[in-house]
Amino acid sequence: MSLLILVLKNVFDAVYVNLESYYIGSSRVPDTRTKVSVQALQVESSLVVCFGEILIDFVPTVAGVSLAEAPGFKKAPGGAPANVAVGIARLGGNSAFIGKVGDDEFGHMLADILKQNKVNNSGMRFDSHARTALAFVTLRADGEREFMFYRNPCADMLLSETELDKNLIRKASIFHYGSISLINEPCKSAHLAAMDIAKRAGCILSYDPNLRLPLWPSANAARDGIMSIWNQADIIKISGEEMEFLIEGDNSFDDMMVLEKLFHPNLKLLLVTEGSGGCQYYTKAFKGKVLGVKVDAVDTTGAGDAFMGGLLSKLASDLNLYKVE
Repeated sequence: MSLLILVLKNVFDAVYVNLESYYIGSSRVPDTRTKVSVQALQVESSLVVCFGEILIDFVPTVAGVSLAEAPGFKKAPGGAPANVAVGIARLGGNSAFIGKVGDDEFGHMLADILKQNKVNNSGMRFDSHARTALAFVTLRADGEREFMFYRNPCADMLLSETELDKNLIRKASIFHYGSISLINEPCKSAHLAAMDIAKRAGCILSYDPNLRLPLWPSANAARDGIMSIWNQADIIKISGEEMEFLIEGDNSFDDMMVLEKLFHPNLKLLLVTEGSGGCQYYTKAFKGKVLGVKVDAVDTTGAGDAFMGGLLSKLASDLNLYKVE
């Protein structure tokens, strides 16, 4: 079995670990399989710094209903980059989070939860004039996820370049981010500056666009925004749906089309996740597919973040793993 395939199979086990306690404040106790997976990934790791949004998700108290039909909601910490940071830490890795929250009850709760999960939160900033972001999210009976965001504006959009913990970024071996932080200023400029600092410091740049169309002015704006930093990333993870969106209706599952439209000259690893189908992987030298782990799916929310947590926790233990098939 090739080394990269072995790593990705370990990542799918890590997805199981992270989804068992997906919401980062969860206190659910992992089972025996979880413990085995964690032990397999707990090796000395380089620092992974995750940049972007952290927020409060409000989730229906019953499953399979729309937001309008929900009888009530429970709060759960969320935000893709923060989820990844916690996933890495729970797998025994070394992670930090950089972002901004409101100087309010939710903001301080989120900072405490990161600390409780052994994520370095020294790069967090608190805004006394803006609230912590809120999102309502549900998985409807038809399998579609539904989101409603409250961000007009929220604190994470207001992070400025002067508030960046530059020294923390320079300590990282991997710098991970999404695309939501590219939507509004001043956070967009802070995001670009942080990427530049990381690149100059020799970090591997890891990018999971995490498309959320309702947050962008239009589909074209989302596509342009996501692609505006595409060629700077060393590692990119997208879902099959995101790939179809970015390629705009072409036969996106054709390997040659993917390589032609999405694989740039400096890219080290491109991953396309396919839900229960596993994932496709592409490097300059080889490509292939790893099948997923069969489970009884309850809710796929956070699966992509769990995947990235597993991948980056493993990569941080050996930054050259992606080179060996």
